[in-house]
Amino acid sequence: MAILEFDFPWYCAYIIAVIGNILPVPFILLFFNAISGFLSKVPVFERMLNWLFARTRRRGRLIERYERIGLVLFVAIPLPVTGAWTGSLAAVLLGMEFKKAFLSICIGVLIAGVIVTCLTLLGWVGAVIAGVGLGILAALGFCRF
Repeated sequence: MAILEFDFPWYCAYIIAVIGNILPVPFILLFFNAISGFLSKVPVFERMLNWLFARTRRRGRLIERYERIGLVLFVAIPLPVTGAWTGSLAAVLLGMEFKKAFLSICIGVLIAGVIVTCLTLLGWVGAVIAGVGLGILAALGFCRF
């Protein structure tokens, strides 16, 4: 939107999008358990939280299996319900350590930003480049050195 509609330079749009995406992550990682415990006392919020937890647990299988690299990939894939905020919820629900979860989410957001920027600027050529880059990162993540 920033690039195509508001004529932002791609690097400014990328930086703003990354910062905006990462900004709520530490708050979710640090305070979600306390807030959800408080909200679950209200029946309407309890139903919403139960739905959210069930949906996040279903989507979090990749994270459970591959831990940090799984969280990076989960956040890096720019599809609905696979972003930094949902990744943060999954990290909280799976009991991941704050530093590891935050670093993994930040890396995922940076990768997702590159993918979306490439797609925006280059169309299908950008999609191929982003796909190859993500494939290389995934292969490196699964290799044990």
